Amino acid sequence: MEHELAITALFNDYLAGLANAILGMVGMTAENAARPWQNWLVMELLVVALLMVTVAILRSRLSVDKPGKLQHIFEMVWGFINDTVEQVGVPHGERHAPYIATVFIVILSFNLIGMIPTFEAPTMVPYVPAGLAIVTFLYFNLVGFRTHGVGYVQHFTGPVRFPNPIANVAIIVFMFIIEMISVSIRPLSLTVRLYGNMFAGEQVTNVFLDLTKLVIPVIFMALHVFVAFIQAYVFTLLTTIYVSTAASHEH
Repeated sequence: MEHELAITALFNDYLAGLANAILGMVGMTAENAARPWQNWLVMELLVVALLMVTVAILRSRLSVDKPGKLQHIFEMVWGFINDTVEQVGVPHGERHAPYIATVFIVILSFNLIGMIPTFEAPTMVPYVPAGLAIVTFLYFNLVGFRTHGVGYVQHFTGPVRFPNPIANVAIIVFMFIIEMISVSIRPLSLTVRLYGNMFAGEQVTNVFLDLTKLVIPVIFMALHVFVAFIQAYVFTLLTTIYVSTAASHEH
């Protein structure tokens, strides 16, 4: 059984009934009904709550004439995401930038909260990256169908056609199978990449924190922050590319 964080213990001590009730509503039961809350879920809820509070504070302080530091930070993130969307060439990128920016901010927050003592990054548990990957998978396919209608299926049949109708059917079936496999493994690749890197980074940092006291842990913690940013960006960039591919008429 995983080590229970202090904040998770509070949830299990006072909100175990709530968790069991929610699980019961969807026909599920916890392995340990007395301690149904798990670290990754509590950390997810904590990050979401912190982001909601941050956005509420930001919204109340928005100013054109005198923007504060928090507004500057979010404007930098928004500008960075817009530049990425433009560079990738997403058709009507302004429609998708809010989702892509949300993905970046949420994953980065998930990754960085593990730097706080007594907390851990929820992305080092495979359920969290898998959930993010599945949502992204649904999103870019929805974009494809919304943009092209049923014609979106033609994306999976390839551009090659032959004069012979039998050869045409053969190449269409072959390309459809290949493309469907390629698209179907995208959630898996997104999950493994984010989970693997964050789990490895967390383990390395923890090992050196146990072995040494100051200098080396600081170095590895800085590396961990770097990895957190890179992994959030990689996930976001791939999401942007998938959305661009789904929405593109040329593809």
